[in-house]
Amino acid sequence: DHHKTFIVSVQNDAKPSIFTTHKHWYESSLASVLSPSTPAQVLHVYDTVFHGFSAKLSPTDALNLQTLPHVLAVIPEQVRRLHTTRSPHFLGLQTTDSAGLLKESDFGSDLVIGVLDTGIWPERQSFNDRDLGPVPSKWKGQCVTTKDFGPGSCNKKLIGARFFCSGYEASNGKMNETSEFRSPRDTDGHGTHTASIAAGRYVFPASTLGYAKGVAAGMAPKARLAAYKVCWTAGCFDSDILAAFDAAVADGVDVISLSVGGVVVPYHLDAIAIGAFSAADQGVFVSASAGNGGPGGLTVTNVAPWVATIGAGTIDRDFPADVKLGNGKVVPGVSVYNGPGLSPGRMYPLVYGGTGGGDGYSSSLCLEGSLDPVFVKGKIVVCDRGINSRAAKGEVVKKAGGIGMILANGVFDGEGLVADCHVLPATAVGASNGDEIRGYIDSASKSKSPATATILFKGTRLGVRPAPVVASFSARGPNPETPEILKPDVIAPGLNILAAWPDKVGPSGVSSDSRNTEFNILSGTSMACPHVSGLAALLKAAHPEWSPAAIKSALMTSAYTVDNRGETMLDESNGNTSTVLDFGSGHVHPTKAMDPGLVYDITTMDYIDFLCNSNYTINNIRVLTRKNAHCSGAKRAGHVGNLNYPSLSALVFRRVGQKLNFLVRVQTMAVKLSPGGTSMQAGSIVWSDRKHEVTSPLTVTKQQPI
Repeated sequence: DHHKTFIVSVQNDAKPSIFTTHKHWYESSLASVLSPSTPAQVLHVYDTVFHGFSAKLSPTDALNLQTLPHVLAVIPEQVRRLHTTRSPHFLGLQTTDSAGLLKESDFGSDLVIGVLDTGIWPERQSFNDRDLGPVPSKWKGQCVTTKDFGPGSCNKKLIGARFFCSGYEASNGKMNETSEFRSPRDTDGHGTHTASIAAGRYVFPASTLGYAKGVAAGMAPKARLAAYKVCWTAGCFDSDILAAFDAAVADGVDVISLSVGGVVVPYHLDAIAIGAFSAADQGVFVSASAGNGGPGGLTVTNVAPWVATIGAGTIDRDFPADVKLGNGKVVPGVSVYNGPGLSPGRMYPLVYGGTGGGDGYSSSLCLEGSLDPVFVKGKIVVCDRGINSRAAKGEVVKKAGGIGMILANGVFDGEGLVADCHVLPATAVGASNGDEIRGYIDSASKSKSPATATILFKGTRLGVRPAPVVASFSARGPNPETPEILKPDVIAPGLNILAAWPDKVGPSGVSSDSRNTEFNILSGTSMACPHVSGLAALLKAAHPEWSPAAIKSALMTSAYTVDNRGETMLDESNGNTSTVLDFGSGHVHPTKAMDPGLVYDITTMDYIDFLCNSNYTINNIRVLTRKNAHCSGAKRAGHVGNLNYPSLSALVFRRVGQKLNFLVRVQTMAVKLSPGGTSMQAGSIVWSDRKHEVTSPLTVTKQQPI
């Protein structure tokens, strides 16, 4: 069966009057081109952020559909993946802070954040509605009730909940309702976690397995939440994501938070970019995760300029769990483990999975069924990162009779560490320390005394320096689609973040893990994105007149690049100084963003000019804009203000709200590069009035053709 789901863009003023509904017209358009045996079934009808429908078609049907005069484009569907308590404090947001951001916006209680994710677990304390006023009168959304998501699931905090699965089921067949709910209820945990980061209420005491004890709170604790479930066991399907954008904007959300992504394609073929364009056009701020493909370059995703693209940094908290080797060396690691521990003072035999006979490759990674129980019984096993999940490796070791695990980074993971809720005593170490441990095992095997080790769990450590550090996994620039637009835009906390978690899902994510926990500690740009979604709601509450572009400008120009040692932030993957390609404008600084001094605003016409100048056709652009666009403004000539005078006297602002233009000229010197080689310089442009510093990073890349 070669049928795939396609998203079809239709001219929005072309419906013949004989059809009562758009759906009826779309079905008749389909029937006119489909082979007689194929049912003309419309999966979703879109009418708010996009004009058209989605349907399952053969490649021939798709080509035939494209020939109809009212069809602008037929877009193949992509499948997206998830980009999987001290952060408000670390960001400078405290409840007692009477003059700060939380105070000024009444904590954003008229604002609605739409979270497009795996759904939500509504019973969590993070979503209680104590002391919240009535639902905002502009809200048009609904709470879809089902047998497992009853009428009491929503309240004055969680004011909307919907699910979208037609695209998922069109590609995967009917869902298995014993393993996932056909409802807004979350069976994964990711959606509950991200929603509570954006807008969770104050919950005390909060912790995960006794780690990270304290008060849990989202960025905008009084903002309202609406959950749009678009992600299922097989992924998040474009046709469903676009339907959720359509519903969220029609429902009246102020902010859309999207912690999913896929491969980068041109904007007119990217359902997320299409949905976000119209959302921004209608005043909705869209925040999306940058992806977890770092630390390599060109890995950033969700790169459209009308989207806020969020990378991940560390916070000043970690969970040390060190490895003590038989030769007396102590190697640092991290872990969240609280089960029956290793006996204090006792050293255990230490082996490397890869030397246990059989297929050395799969046993080095501790893949399912690869470890020989005779080899690992009663021992601590070193496993390499890769292929299966980090926590699953621990389960493999445990099943084979191992007593503990050391998870070692490969060369590509570098020194980036993530703490996991392991199912046995286990810790994670960086690439160079992994080499050291394997080297010790190797040399010990050649001597009379075999290798031994133990793991020392140290609990929660606060006030860690340096912080923030750019997380190793955080996806990096340059922007593969539009190199001129630097992405990511900013970074926010994304490593070892504590947030709400559903029942019936073990904190490690391993199917045999039956532990229940109200909170869980996760890492990813998925966790960084909702931090910015919540902050955007607070900024919009404080400045209702600001456009999504103005809010993003405030967050970017006020961001910082210096860590708590007073030095430029480091890159966790190698310990070197990070660059604008890693952090964009820097780490968000909420309180400064409140009063940025000036903002760079962008209109829809500016984006259209941008698309024209990026060589998109008028047809491509209409797919994004839903209306007739033209490129007549794109080549506008220069004006007097472009004169490159040593002082920019033309740019004195005389009143609040005044808009002025300026031109940046970059002069470059020739450099000798090998064929295909590149050289990059970075700097910044700063506007200052002695009170505000408005910073924009600037990069210049020189490339030698191959």
